[in-house]
Amino acid sequence: MNSSLLYCPRVTEILARLRRFYEERPQDIILAAMRLPSPALQEFARTHPTGFCAYPDPHERIAFWDAHLRQHVSVRDDSIPVAYLSEMDQGLYGGLVGGKAQFLCDPETGWISSMISPILRDWSEFEQLASDPESEWWHRYLRQLEIFTEGARGKFGISHFILIDSLNFVFELVGGTRTYVDLLERPEMVRRAVDFAYDLNVKVQTTFFEKVPLFMGGTFSNMGQWLPGRIVSESVDPFHMTSVDYFEQWGREPAERIMNRFNGGVLHIHGNGRHLLEAVSTLKGLKAVYLADDRGFPRAFEVLGQLKQRVGALPIVVGVGFPEFCQALHEHDLVGGVFYRVTDVPDLDAAHRCMDLVREYRV
Repeated sequence: MNSSLLYCPRVTEILARLRRFYEERPQDIILAAMRLPSPALQEFARTHPTGFCAYPDPHERIAFWDAHLRQHVSVRDDSIPVAYLSEMDQGLYGGLVGGKAQFLCDPETGWISSMISPILRDWSEFEQLASDPESEWWHRYLRQLEIFTEGARGKFGISHFILIDSLNFVFELVGGTRTYVDLLERPEMVRRAVDFAYDLNVKVQTTFFEKVPLFMGGTFSNMGQWLPGRIVSESVDPFHMTSVDYFEQWGREPAERIMNRFNGGVLHIHGNGRHLLEAVSTLKGLKAVYLADDRGFPRAFEVLGQLKQRVGALPIVVGVGFPEFCQALHEHDLVGGVFYRVTDVPDLDAAHRCMDLVREYRV
């Protein structure tokens, strides 16, 4: 079994810290990733304007990730360089059942993501819904997995990518507004669509794990770096705009069902979904939650103490700017049991001085 990564010379040490973080859930330590300026990302932004675009050449995409992640060689933090299959998010799942996809370029992240227009004109068309094993999207998926796996081999990891299950998939079928209305007017059809989504997502994710081997018994993750076992990346975004009661009625069972089909899952919560924190933190199989920042809501780092109290020992991943992080680090004012994704780190020396303190930090 290969236990080394060219772009992450300290991978064994990092895995030991990550394994303890996720399995033992210590509340007295912190972990951190240092995000330095990326020439590859700057070049991507120069040549790829924001907006809709065509499906990109997978060879060009893995070349971008290679250039972007190569700089990690010299960074001594708690992160592992991983490429993300952003092209395969919404587009893959909807595309497999005949949906029309559009691609969108985001120069800030280097992602080219996909989305689907509503697929069904009405629920009568659901009876004909089927996943086509010979579809363009399935062959596109297998080809990109092959190209990414070969291009990353021995150098960096391939991250798991998002599930589009539960109400996320119903959104793809009939749109968001119709989905919320039909929770009341056509609940039997919504449940049938949720069951269909489960089978489709299991097929997609099982194929991922067949094509992308585990690394030292764990899954690479764009959210959590690496987690033990076959871990999926869940989304409860549709419930951000519902009450907790709706999540309990419609969201808990599908999330627990698919996470327990594998070895667990991680998920993200946006600013408008923080009312769900107590509920999602008790999901069976959940290993960690990433707290995203969104306009109109306090940044997670600013209210992290309160948020951590609400989820207990569940590992949290949160973003923070370098100046704020350093100030809290020096003032010994950081919340424990948290993985901090530190942005705008000025240079390598600053990153390493910071990480020396991170590894010694005790709450």
